[in-house]
Amino acid sequence: MTETVTRTYERFPLARRIEHLVMLLSFTTLALTGLPQKFSSAPLAISFVRLLGGIETLRTIHHSAAIIMMLGTAWHILVFGYMGYVRRTRLTMLPSLQDVKDGWQALLYNIGLAKTPPQMGRYTFEEKMEYWAFVWGAIIMGLTGFMMWNPITITRLLPGEAIPAAKAAHGAEAILAVLAIIIWHMYGVHIKRFNKAMLTGKITEEEILHEHPLELADIKAGIADRPVDHIALRKRQRTYFPIAAALALFMLFGVYGFVRVEQTALTTTERRVPTVVVFVPQTPTPAPTVTPTLPATETLVPTQPAINTTPLTPAAASALTWDNAIGALFQTKCATCHGAAATAGLNLLTYADAMKGGNSGPVIIPGDSAHSLLVMKQQAGGHQGQLTPEEIAQVIEWIDTGALEK
Repeated sequence: MTETVTRTYERFPLARRIEHLVMLLSFTTLALTGLPQKFSSAPLAISFVRLLGGIETLRTIHHSAAIIMMLGTAWHILVFGYMGYVRRTRLTMLPSLQDVKDGWQALLYNIGLAKTPPQMGRYTFEEKMEYWAFVWGAIIMGLTGFMMWNPITITRLLPGEAIPAAKAAHGAEAILAVLAIIIWHMYGVHIKRFNKAMLTGKITEEEILHEHPLELADIKAGIADRPVDHIALRKRQRTYFPIAAALALFMLFGVYGFVRVEQTALTTTERRVPTVVVFVPQTPTPAPTVTPTLPATETLVPTQPAINTTPLTPAAASALTWDNAIGALFQTKCATCHGAAATAGLNLLTYADAMKGGNSGPVIIPGDSAHSLLVMKQQAGGHQGQLTPEEIAQVIEWIDTGALEK
């Protein structure tokens, strides 16, 4: 009895599989920490944020995953340049007119108007669409992420409306990317036919015949890989490596600049606790007096009460003002959304903007904290920039004493 040996072909080397794993993990982390910020009022999002220890922890994880993805993208660019220029590998991932024809043929075959499916090479038109959709998405997410990460810098160059526009584009592209992975990629790679090539690095002859028959034909004909001239290879390496080193430094400085242009979204300043003047009366509280009981034949002669000539000091006003406490509190806890981004039209960076309010009108009513929308939102709990009970008490005291600026 003879045992049939399944022939396999290498599809992805170890370095490419590690690169794919890094991008997979960073993308998943970005999705898990980004969608709760997109749908911040959803109960599931609120629970997830609390599970991670608060919005600041979630944003730190999100930013870290973004940095890893940027570094992975930089590495991919360097590898792409090496394979194209030094190794002279066929750039089979580039789209072509044949991909349009293959897509049309696949459509006709799927609806029963063609007898055979398209015959495709190393990468199918679907794989190319996924790859270039990821490239496009990375560009959009990178640009809009930079704008939201560094809103003050951006608003020096662009109108303030660019920040909420970037936020909308960032969230919409995130939803599109997640749906594409869940619906398209999961079906094509894990459901329709479980493709283990990115796990093992190999593909069986049956699989390559079914998915990439033209590549199998090139392999059997011995023309799948271009012959390597080692002398020319070393010459191109001497040219490429200095260029790649300079490009790598440029991209690393770009990533550093992305993160360090400004600190508004990353640094949390220590809250200053104001000193409150406690009112102490200058005169002691009088003790209760007992009215004497007089006989029926006697009457009480009223006497003129003593006049206290010591002036009474009114209760000192609260020492809380915008300049000495409340402004710093809002900048620390609220400026990420209600700073330059002005979510819902509300900007809490300056006293004038805070008193102006947002799209729903004024959020601070001096002397009336109970009807101030800002207090009502915070007391409801679950806000993305939730204040502590002590901080809410400070804001209430500030509003009830007139919401003073200085």
